[in-house]
Amino acid sequence: MSDNQETPLQHALSSNKSWASHTSSNNSALLEKNSKGQSPQILWIGCSDSRVPETTILGLQPGDVFVHRNIANVLPPTDLSSQAVITYAVAHLKVKQVVVCGHTSCGGVAAALGNGRLGVIDTWLLPLRQLRKKHKASWDKEGLSGEDQKLRLVEENVRQGVQTVREHHDVVAAAKERGLSVHGLVYDVGSGQLKEVECSEAEEEGKAREEAFTVS
Repeated sequence: MSDNQETPLQHALSSNKSWASHTSSNNSALLEKNSKGQSPQILWIGCSDSRVPETTILGLQPGDVFVHRNIANVLPPTDLSSQAVITYAVAHLKVKQVVVCGHTSCGGVAAALGNGRLGVIDTWLLPLRQLRKKHKASWDKEGLSGEDQKLRLVEENVRQGVQTVREHHDVVAAAKERGLSVHGLVYDVGSGQLKEVECSEAEEEGKAREEAFTVS
């Protein structure tokens, strides 16, 4: 890179100055509000992929969404990082809805459907491989293409994440006390569109979860 060529970070910092100046001039109330605290209505749990910036694709503003992102939006119930984010968002910020979002063309999903060695990432993707083991035979029997199987795994991973969130004790309490809801979405990186993933459950299942995961 030549001495006079702008680095990616320099470009980003320059863009930030332009954004801050524009926002200060056209929406100063937003910056003033955010300087006093946050009260997001949504907790977004998504993938680290650079093509899925939640606030942008939702058409929202800074301060509207509390966020946790990791590779392939995997949610192991023993992961302290995601569990702490859920507790803070639900018990302290009092968000009204939680979203677990996967996306098309996910590298983590593609890796889980392959058999290449990736080092520590293999450990992280283990829950995806377990879903592959559970469902792949039926997908093959349906005659699904490789791309369709990737989408199915994205959707199953979202459903698994929704289940994990619903079993978090703070979520169980908030759902009972103030109607907190948990939703699954898939973002299509090619169209820019979000679609809901069917994550409904029988009333009996909800009651059994409440009985099993309520703590005091």
